[in-house]
Amino acid sequence: MIITNKLNLPHALVDMAQRNLELKPNEYRVTSLLKGIRETILERRHKDEIEQDVSDMIWLLFGTAVHSIIEHHKEGDYEFKEERIKVCIGDYILSGQFDLYNAETKTITDYKTCSVWKVIFGDYSDWRKQTLIYAYMISRFGFDVENAEIVALMKDHSKRDAKIKDNYPPLPVQKITFHFTAEDFIEIEEWLNQRFAEIAEAEKLPDEQLPLCTPEERFNTGDKYAVMKKGRKTALRVLDTKEEAEAWKAANGGDYIEIRPGEDKKCLEYCSVCKFCNYYKEVVANVGQPETIQCGS
Repeated sequence: MIITNKLNLPHALVDMAQRNLELKPNEYRVTSLLKGIRETILERRHKDEIEQDVSDMIWLLFGTAVHSIIEHHKEGDYEFKEERIKVCIGDYILSGQFDLYNAETKTITDYKTCSVWKVIFGDYSDWRKQTLIYAYMISRFGFDVENAEIVALMKDHSKRDAKIKDNYPPLPVQKITFHFTAEDFIEIEEWLNQRFAEIAEAEKLPDEQLPLCTPEERFNTGDKYAVMKKGRKTALRVLDTKEEAEAWKAANGGDYIEIRPGEDKKCLEYCSVCKFCNYYKEVVANVGQPETIQCGS
């Protein structure tokens, strides 16, 4: 990756960004497996062409800085920290680095920087899967893991909102815990084997034939259905499904229903390889006008 520095920020930030970018043949990091296969492979194929400014990587670097602080913390008698471990999955190497493991409590701890909305919505499925993979990897070395905890540092937390909003996190840090069972380890081993099998097949394909990232991997917001009235620009009501929109229209009036396609937020704002992706160029970058449908159609 080509790291630019348009704002002439301290060079230490550029050095930190470059240290996070090393890719090795047949070796995949846990974080790469959690992305779409298309994104992961395009990143490897076009690593020398991708350009990103260090200013767009600030929160990634902030997370790295947090880990650097933890690295200087002295472990307890039953702990080890900041270890990068590698295990073989078929012909591939899986590489991962967690922040802390406590053998006495059989717990992995990982620190995450995130938006406050992550905590408000409470969707931690990606964090659970990531820490479960770490737990599985550690277990391959003979260590027992039963739990994981995420220490979530909310970079956009507002003290004012915490005082006046009921569902708002009261503090800028929160701990989220997970418990793992034997069945979880069996399922994640199956998932890893399947994931690497999919990667092996995808590596044989040209860019334009790589499997599309799923709507979840694209952070797709989902289609919305707006009940409209002729001569009025704004919707009478916007609903999540066509059925809900038709029912609302039948009960409350309106002339037609307009489909508002969901946005692929990751493609638009967070994907470093979008310019090499034909889905982005053909679909995301050329979003058409909302589609009009008739009630009952």
